Amino acid sequence: MSRTKGKSARMLQVERHLLAQREPIPQAEVARVCGVNRSTINRMLADLQELGVPIYQDDKGRIAINRDAYLTSIRLTLDESMAVFLAARLLARYSDKPNPHAVEALLKLGLALEQGIAPQIGRHITRTSEALRERHATLQHHYLRTLETLTKAWSMNYKVRIVYRPLRAKRPFEHTFAPYFLEPSAIGYGTYAIGWAEVETSRRGVSTGKIRTRKVERIESISLLNESFEIPADFDPVKLLSGAWGIWFDEEDQPTSVVLRFNRNVARRVRESKWHPSEKVEEDTRTGDLIWRAEIDEWQEIVPWVRQWGADVEALEPKELRETLMGEAKAMAEKYGWFVSSQPSGKSSTLDDFFGGH
Repeated sequence: MSRTKGKSARMLQVERHLLAQREPIPQAEVARVCGVNRSTINRMLADLQELGVPIYQDDKGRIAINRDAYLTSIRLTLDESMAVFLAARLLARYSDKPNPHAVEALLKLGLALEQGIAPQIGRHITRTSEALRERHATLQHHYLRTLETLTKAWSMNYKVRIVYRPLRAKRPFEHTFAPYFLEPSAIGYGTYAIGWAEVETSRRGVSTGKIRTRKVERIESISLLNESFEIPADFDPVKLLSGAWGIWFDEEDQPTSVVLRFNRNVARRVRESKWHPSEKVEEDTRTGDLIWRAEIDEWQEIVPWVRQWGADVEALEPKELRETLMGEAKAMAEKYGWFVSSQPSGKSSTLDDFFGGH
């Protein structure tokens, strides 16, 4: 190994060791781990700072990397860059809560491509990023700060203290939360933190807990704690959400079988997309309709998706889903002045008179 390559490797070792630390550490410890003397470490730290690594010293002379200012280096192929652009563009364009970090990431990607292998694509990404930046001039600071705090807590394995108000709760409640991961949802453009929620009992001061989902938008306040946590080795977020339609899951109950009948007029559109990992579709050869089946953790989460197909879909199972949609259909008809029978098989209906009963 040449002298230059050897120095670069040691500098990279120093950088990685500092990144692995949660708190500032003495320079002597860095020298010991990397197998060099103190004067060499001082020169390496100066070189790293010149290269843009944000190294700082605390009041005790210990060193650390400022994670908020640290820039992650990544090398992407043209196709990988396009995949990142499309994903970030989708987030920046359709999220109802502006995220300047997504816009800035797109801008950096555009500038890199513009000065590198794809100037034309780079210029397009840069222009769209600048347009998004202007559109997102008004930020939702509370949401952004909450998301940033959760990101830092997840990256450093630190717990947070949150004040959380569930959707239908009259009052919020406060508890300690360990974020295992963050997950976006296309339903309502929400962002969710999934992790260990501690429930404190006031009498004995004993804490128990369970894996819970916390919607970022419903966190009223958040603070980072100097208390670490470890994600269980057997925790698998992919498996956890494998049966979820969006973000709801149930670790204890068995999935619910959902069966839908789609009108043949929309059968092709239904087949075009993979809506759920467990889905199975088959054609009713007699009518041309499409029978769609899936195992869903929480059937209530699928209601908005079923609802958007209108009269082109009929919910067959579970019974609760079918009755929910029947009730909504009846309420909607009555809102427009079409008073229908409460018996779904009955013939006495204004709808029959209006559309022509069979």
